[in-house]
Amino acid sequence: MEYTIRQLAQMAKITTRTLRYYDEIGLLSPHHYTESGYRIYTEDEVDKLQHILFYRELDVPLETIRQLLLSPGFDSVSVLTSHLRELVSRREHLDLLIKNVTKTIQKEKGEYHMTNKEKFEGFKKEMIQKNEDMYGEEIRSKYGNDSVETNNTKFMNLTEEQYQAMEQLGETILSKLEEAVSNSLSPNSTAGKEIVLLHKEWLSYTWPSYTPEAHRGLAAMYVSDPRFTAYYDRAVSGCTQFLHDAVTAFA
Repeated sequence: MEYTIRQLAQMAKITTRTLRYYDEIGLLSPHHYTESGYRIYTEDEVDKLQHILFYRELDVPLETIRQLLLSPGFDSVSVLTSHLRELVSRREHLDLLIKNVTKTIQKEKGEYHMTNKEKFEGFKKEMIQKNEDMYGEEIRSKYGNDSVETNNTKFMNLTEEQYQAMEQLGETILSKLEEAVSNSLSPNSTAGKEIVLLHKEWLSYTWPSYTPEAHRGLAAMYVSDPRFTAYYDRAVSGCTQFLHDAVTAFA
């Protein structure tokens, strides 16, 4: 089936100006032009436009989208699967927000009293969503969807006391890292070994099972991803590298 530029624009709920611009930058060209110079699109272009609009929903720059679509390894099924996962994640986040706002309104009107448990459950879900937004793609790529979902489930099952203990342990690890780096200690030292054991204990709050290989893999991701480095090096530069080297030595 063939479509004019106006028909495609109406179907996709975008402007003809947008389609002309996509053609100009080499992102989406028509199948062919008529003798009068009118753009004609086919189902292939419709499918391609769908992928483009999916990426735009995720705020991917147009030039990046163009490079992705031109890539020989472009896999439409993987793209759709990834987009579906993102949409489901957004829906769950919105559902949670709607639920919490509704309960808050009821609470303000004196119609409902939110329990501390409910507040904590909502907080944990928001933490998972925040982690998904920041690191989801990298973590799922490295460990797989099943592993990530299992970890999220274990996190959701934490009691408030367990969560507070986990947070305190995380601060202790960071403090000991900063102390070790500030004192120019070696990652192979007793202090390095202690930090690795504490980090292993910290992981046990969300990891259903532990392996040294997975621990070393996580440490490698810490030093390769600037976002993790920024967290551990926020007060003392070199903490991320120290943790990586210590885990490599003792895990």
